[in-house]
Amino acid sequence: MRDEQLLERITTNPKIMVGKPVIRGTRLTVEYILNLLAHGATVEEILQEYKGLMREDIQACILFATKALENTTFMPLIMESA
Repeated sequence: MRDEQLLERITTNPKIMVGKPVIRGTRLTVEYILNLLAHGATVEEILQEYKGLMREDIQACILFATKALENTTFMPLIMESA
């Protein structure tokens, strides 16, 4: 699936979840899905918990985050000493 097709699965609306990016047709934010993944939930577990979701919805969340960070300079939270 092309990037454009995946990203069409993510929408924003100021009246839904205070305008945070959500998976189209849901109130599940990109942030929430990424947080689940970051804390060890598998794609399969998420799909089982939220029956209407598709694997492509989760891929869209990851791609959305990637695109959002493309032009961002990241500063690590902990600076390592030499």
